[in-house]
Amino acid sequence: MVRKKRQINTSLLDSVTADMLGGGDMDFLQDNSLRVEHILLDLVRPDPLQPRRVLPDRIYCAFHAGQVTPSQAMRELIQIAQLAARQQGRPFSNVLELLGNPDADNNDELPPLSPEEHLIHDLVNLAVTIRDDGQVNPLTVVDVSQGVTRQFRIETGERRYWATWILRDFIPGYESDGMIPCIVIPSESASAFRQAKENTARSGLSAIAMARQAALLLLYVHGYEMPGGPVPPDFYRQALDLDLRGKREYTEAILSAMGGISKGRLHHFKSLLQLSDEAIELADRHDLDEYRLRPVLQLPTQAHTEMVQHIIQLNLNGRQVRDICENGWNENEHPEDANVSSAHIRRFIKSMRKLEDSDEEDFIRGLIAEEKSQAMAQARIDSLITFLTKAKNHL
Repeated sequence: MVRKKRQINTSLLDSVTADMLGGGDMDFLQDNSLRVEHILLDLVRPDPLQPRRVLPDRIYCAFHAGQVTPSQAMRELIQIAQLAARQQGRPFSNVLELLGNPDADNNDELPPLSPEEHLIHDLVNLAVTIRDDGQVNPLTVVDVSQGVTRQFRIETGERRYWATWILRDFIPGYESDGMIPCIVIPSESASAFRQAKENTARSGLSAIAMARQAALLLLYVHGYEMPGGPVPPDFYRQALDLDLRGKREYTEAILSAMGGISKGRLHHFKSLLQLSDEAIELADRHDLDEYRLRPVLQLPTQAHTEMVQHIIQLNLNGRQVRDICENGWNENEHPEDANVSSAHIRRFIKSMRKLEDSDEEDFIRGLIAEEKSQAMAQARIDSLITFLTKAKNHL
């Protein structure tokens, strides 16, 4: 990839260290020249560079490429969540149904929410809070207007933005004035460091989001040009060749913006950008921690996605992932054993690798249909559990 550089705004960066270390953010937000403005929601757009990805990758790319509107992006996300919920036996037609009934008897029996269900659940919960209590926390936006065309880019508060769209377009009975409260920051005062500090100060970033955040700060202080549309993984991977040795004056600011981590942890997070594109997306969606992802980097790139899928499906812990990656991931290690098992055993083993939590109901229906009775199906499961327990004890 061709390296593009820009002239660093040195006066802005010079003030960053003081902001990060001395509480300058509060001073900045208490500046009398800043005030809360109510801005038309349609004039506000999220920052494609935001490391904390709210939207799934496909919708993120389509939205920031201008192929779908905010409302269409939320509709598509809701439809994905509806499909996942239907497969788990908890269909919903109104997003408010996702909040559920805390007194329902079968809540503990249902499988955990998919990433998309969880995201919509959180956004709807936030939307209801905004409806009932008002938007207490205004967004921080940068004025990126050009000529007579007004436009604002979100620096902090993207989840509140999407919750407002859900409230406006998908929660029945709400009458919106089409406005959203924002603190407007001049474009020359925009700060990647302030955005990073808010990201890490709140509920925390996923390991992949931390990797993107580390990359952005490094790219920023090294003078790289920032893209204006969807940001591919290869853009962040440029930071793999960067470090802080030539930018020591920003070391403390970067580590503080990343949540007060050490230089070693910064390196660990940045290294995750070596994962394949699909592995990065899966790990981000399922919020896998850095400790479990680190050993995957030992594997060939073409094996990353499959290993991440195993971590998700089998809920492997860090020690298990490390053992598999260091000792047990060599498809050619025992080629003489490949055809020792009988055909039906090989088919069963391959089918185990494809099983997901969402297959439970389909499995039960197929088993009962095959065994002709529920009692026989239960007996078959008991027999299989005994068989698998013995096999596990032999490992």
